[in-house]
Amino acid sequence: MKKPLILVSNDDGISSEGIRFLEDAVAPLGDVYVVAPDQERSAASHALTIHKPLRITEKDPRHFALNGTPTDCINFALYVILPRKPDLIVSGINHGCNLADDVTYSGTVSAAFEGSILGTTSLAFSLETPDDPSNPLQFGTAMHYARKIAALQLGNPSETSVLLSVNIPDLPLEKVRGIRVTHLGKRLINETNIIRKEDPRGRPYYWIGMGPKDYEPDISSDLHAIDHGYVSVTPLHLDLTHYPSIASLKKWEEWTGPETDGSVQK
Repeated sequence: MKKPLILVSNDDGISSEGIRFLEDAVAPLGDVYVVAPDQERSAASHALTIHKPLRITEKDPRHFALNGTPTDCINFALYVILPRKPDLIVSGINHGCNLADDVTYSGTVSAAFEGSILGTTSLAFSLETPDDPSNPLQFGTAMHYARKIAALQLGNPSETSVLLSVNIPDLPLEKVRGIRVTHLGKRLINETNIIRKEDPRGRPYYWIGMGPKDYEPDISSDLHAIDHGYVSVTPLHLDLTHYPSIASLKKWEEWTGPETDGSVQK
């Protein structure tokens, strides 16, 4: 009986700490290949590279770097590199959470999205960064939950069109309160996300800052779970249709004729 084939990818680059810890976490569960960007591609979202050639660098027979996005890496892994379709795709461990609206920007989550689109059970793992940047990231905690959740998925795969976004709090393992299955929360947005500074010549430049920590109160959200010491597991899918709006927009179908005189014809 063949061992499960597991693909590991990320958006922080093949040399990042997080991907090494994730590979170690899932290594006991199957045959592992790593295909990841050759450099950091954070916030790449679900971008595909179509305006330049892509090149693969083989580090060794199981480790490959690509000069593209996380989404590119999943495509190249499945169609160029891997000996067969993987049983599981894991992305991460991202340096920083991907919660609420952040999942739309995340390259970590988008790698898992691409895996689910291509019909493979996929997981995205993100680790909360400490408030004090001098403190070490809790990769031991992240590895424990990555291995546990990956094993659960291999043993009882969920629908491949649904990926799981897993966020892990910045806590020692013994202080984590458990797992909570959540939905995406909603941050309270304000204008402080864009930070204005000046260079030595007085010319302005801007950084897009980190999102605010305030969020709408909702005990079932991913934001609430992380804020209260739980691992958040959020099922996501790519159907962005807002179904409640369909009925109210159906009347637009009455306007089927071409505009010939500036008026809308029925």
